[in-house]
Amino acid sequence: MHIWGREKDMLLEAKNISVSYGAVKAIEDVTFKVNDGEIVAMIGPNGAGKSTALKAVFGMVDIQSGDILFNRESIKDLRPDEHVSKGISLVPEGRRLFPSMTVIENLEMGAFLREGNNGKADIENILELFPALKDKRRQKAGVLSTGEQQMLALGRALIQKPKLLLADEPSLGLSPSYVDTIFEKLIAINKSGTSVLLVEQNARMALEIAHRGYVFKIGQIFLEDTGKNLLESEEVKKAFLGG
Repeated sequence: MHIWGREKDMLLEAKNISVSYGAVKAIEDVTFKVNDGEIVAMIGPNGAGKSTALKAVFGMVDIQSGDILFNRESIKDLRPDEHVSKGISLVPEGRRLFPSMTVIENLEMGAFLREGNNGKADIENILELFPALKDKRRQKAGVLSTGEQQMLALGRALIQKPKLLLADEPSLGLSPSYVDTIFEKLIAINKSGTSVLLVEQNARMALEIAHRGYVFKIGQIFLEDTGKNLLESEEVKKAFLGG
């Protein structure tokens, strides 16, 4: 049986990190981890610090105190492109595609940092994972539906073959059917060997697929447990699940 949380399985560890935007403390003394092979969900109200924590992992905000370890090495002072080289990819909130470029060109941009080749074989693998994009490979990203754009954003992040995928609000603005599809793809991505750190407003679906979860409240984590236990928590039900 796999035992989650054994030290040798730890992939990412954020230790007592604090981030401020000017005089405003966004997160304070926050600690969380992702073990190898896990899906970890971060839930909580808007403005609680979830996305800031994710951005801190990817080097998009300055950390005032604390440390972030990836494969037991500090990465807190690295640039986002250096994080990609280490094996971390980000699917940003709002997708951030190149709208005037085609599906293929967006995927090629994702492969830009790859050494040796432009990842043509891996682009085909991405199109197999997201068959809705196959027939639209020559279409510009800006004319795709929001669901198709989110698939493309996921594919662009995966082209680097990351050890850890960071996903910031991947269901935001999607129709219910596409929400289901995106979560199914996250499960498939995880089963293929990629760990996932997920920030998500859809708390129920996030916890349903997560091995573990963290609940944020005003810049701090006030609950952490397995996804299953958090789903059954009365406090979580009242605050986030309409229970």
